[in-house]
Amino acid sequence: MFESGAETPLTVFEAYAARIKAHNPKLHAFLDLRLEAAREEAAASAARWAGGAPLSSIDGAPIGIKANIGVAGLPRHAGIGAYRDEIATADAPVVANLKSAGAVVLGILNMHEGALGATTDNEAFGRTQNPWREGFTPGGSSGGSGAAVAAGLCAAALGSDTMGSVRIPSAYCGCVGHKPATGLVSIEGVLALSPTLDHVGPHGRQAADLPPLLEAMSGAAIPAGPADLPGLRIGVWTGAGEIELEPAVASGFDAACEKLSKTGASLTPAEPPDYRYGRDRRAGLLISEVEAAEIHAERLAVDPEGFTPLFRKLMAWGAARPQAEKDAAYARVPALADAARALFETVDFVVAPTAPQTAFSFEQDAPANQADFTAWADFAGLPATAVYAGQSADGLPLSLQVIGPRGEDAATLAAAAAIEAVLGRAPLPPGFI
Repeated sequence: MFESGAETPLTVFEAYAARIKAHNPKLHAFLDLRLEAAREEAAASAARWAGGAPLSSIDGAPIGIKANIGVAGLPRHAGIGAYRDEIATADAPVVANLKSAGAVVLGILNMHEGALGATTDNEAFGRTQNPWREGFTPGGSSGGSGAAVAAGLCAAALGSDTMGSVRIPSAYCGCVGHKPATGLVSIEGVLALSPTLDHVGPHGRQAADLPPLLEAMSGAAIPAGPADLPGLRIGVWTGAGEIELEPAVASGFDAACEKLSKTGASLTPAEPPDYRYGRDRRAGLLISEVEAAEIHAERLAVDPEGFTPLFRKLMAWGAARPQAEKDAAYARVPALADAARALFETVDFVVAPTAPQTAFSFEQDAPANQADFTAWADFAGLPATAVYAGQSADGLPLSLQVIGPRGEDAATLAAAAAIEAVLGRAPLPPGFI
């Protein structure tokens, strides 16, 4: 639109600002906005496009940022009440990179407290609603990011992913989300949960949005364009009966694989080698709890009431575990990375349900297995993309995850774009059209 002159970054900014004003009071995705500064950024972008000199293909794109990633002049509290008044004095490098590419930063987005959880039911900053159904979780911990993109309050958003926190909201909210390979995108300037497992990744409305975003975020070349599905070797990961799939998720995944089988791709069963769901889930949580306790120790000492009792309990539990147990948890990270290499000698990509369930009511307890399909990529350092895969019979989004070899973000995103072309893009949720 910008290239053709059909729209300008300024008119698009005003449209998104109007949508935020209309819908955010109900959705509660954005927490703090910088609309005046963003309007100036959009006007500068419009001048660049008019002069035929945009900074990048995302110049003028309105973007939201998860509240644990530094945006100069806005709070960087990670959804933790104890940091409510802490203002970022500088942009995190990933945000600075986006601004250098011309992105228009709208504000910060709600999240699960400390990024340790997947419902975004935040005691200090409020509950973000799933745009597909009021009273249902958008997932987490990047719930505000997934909800805002799915509802059309921003063109894209940044989240962070420790055991699935970009991809789970993408699944529950019906958008796309990518967890980069370990080391591709800087986590400097992030109020981290676990520096060992954290990744910063983008959410978008369609798979084609992600390569230019990731290229700007990382500074690495990420060629866009869908892959050719005929001839691709795709491993199909179902959990082999060890993960309890909600019936709608199981039938939706089977239907998606049936469509892929007709494209000329070769589909074969595949399970991540040496990956044990309960054991490795607990290892990931322990690493997160141990590192969160270290990160927040100083603030905990002076403001314990700024953390919820549950978050304090989790951090204390992790810190108190025997050293041998901690060592065993940390040993799983290189072990799973090494084991994953063998699988990708036999398949090009792995597909799996993104989450074992669709979005659920805030009145329900969060299932323990939410991250069983997503955590493997965080441990093994693999790129992974969640794409829309249709809707359940009761109208909630379904999602399929594409996981690629370490270092192959561009190829994984290309495969995700090709699969999205087969399965279809998500519409805007009812009430947000």
